Amino acid sequence: MSDFLDKARDLASDLTAKAKDAVSDHSDQIDDGIDKAAEFVDEKTKGKYSDKIGTVQSKAHEVVGKLAGDGKGDTAGGEGTGGAPGEGGTGGGAAGDDPAT
Repeated sequence: MSDFLDKARDLASDLTAKAKDAVSDHSDQIDDGIDKAAEFVDEKTKGKYSDKIGTVQSKAHEVVGKLAGDGKGDTAGGEGTGGAPGEGGTGGGAAGDDPAT
């Protein structure tokens, strides 16, 4: 049973490293996709949930930045939706990055 768990841990570790590498290699494309998705949802909801969309967008950028290890997570937040999401995106990103650093 121990051998099985060791293999599972090794596999999980390898997959985690591959995922981080993929995010690091394609972080700009992922960030663009986040912005496009946020803009699309904001348009479809006619701005009704702009603040919540901006918050989620900012958090998604933070996660991408942390996984990529480049610290870009707080600078790209909020661009795609304009108006209120921009406020939540830039403010939330900066506050979210400080404690983790």
